[in-house]
Amino acid sequence: MTAATRAEIEAAVITILAAQLLLPVSDVAPDARLDDLGLDSLGKVEAIFALEERFAISIPFNANEPDLPEFDFATVPGIVDGVAGLIAAR
Repeated sequence: MTAATRAEIEAAVITILAAQLLLPVSDVAPDARLDDLGLDSLGKVEAIFALEERFAISIPFNANEPDLPEFDFATVPGIVDGVAGLIAAR
């Protein structure tokens, strides 16, 4: 797999989040906060699985402690940064 560009990662993150939220992609802003979008904990876990599959990465996320700073899953930019970092570290 070739390295994804930041724009490709952002587009994939937004598409995956929109699917979990049952929203049009256009309703998920590139600077959106997940809490503001209404993504629940199950949706976060499903989005993580989808991102891991899409980019062949393993996201460090503990459902019992979702606010640990290992991977910022609070905002779209945080997710994009985290995914980009994990891709770069492969």
